[in-house]
Amino acid sequence: MSLHRTTIDWQRTAHASAASTYSRNHRAMLAGQSLAVSASPEYQGDPECADPEQLLLTALASCHLLTFLAIAEIQGYRVESYRDAPVAHLEKNAAGRMAVTRIELSPEVRFAGDRQPDAAALAKLHDSAHRNCFIASSITARVTVNPAIV
Repeated sequence: MSLHRTTIDWQRTAHASAASTYSRNHRAMLAGQSLAVSASPEYQGDPECADPEQLLLTALASCHLLTFLAIAEIQGYRVESYRDAPVAHLEKNAAGRMAVTRIELSPEVRFAGDRQPDAAALAKLHDSAHRNCFIASSITARVTVNPAIV
């Protein structure tokens, strides 16, 4: 078991393009690093900042990556590179509320060495990574993994 902490800091300032409202921009402190965060542009946020939905998506994709790397190493595979361009879908859920309902991971993995997984072994690696990912176990969005060997 472990604890994970962050600090969020927001101060009222004028919205850059809508004088009748406030800026959504704020800072998140993560492990001593400051990250500019805002609402998504569709919700009057700053497109130059990360938004909470992107952060959720990044957390899931990063967790899947780290879990995948650990499982691959245990099984004797040497991963040389891993790249993903995940997509989160913000839409109404079954209760009619806005939610991230679907997430699609599309990892491209490059292996080195003599041991190369075939498509079935790769699918098992990703399935195991998904089942063991802490973040995937924490969310209700449907997650689809569409892997590719590079």
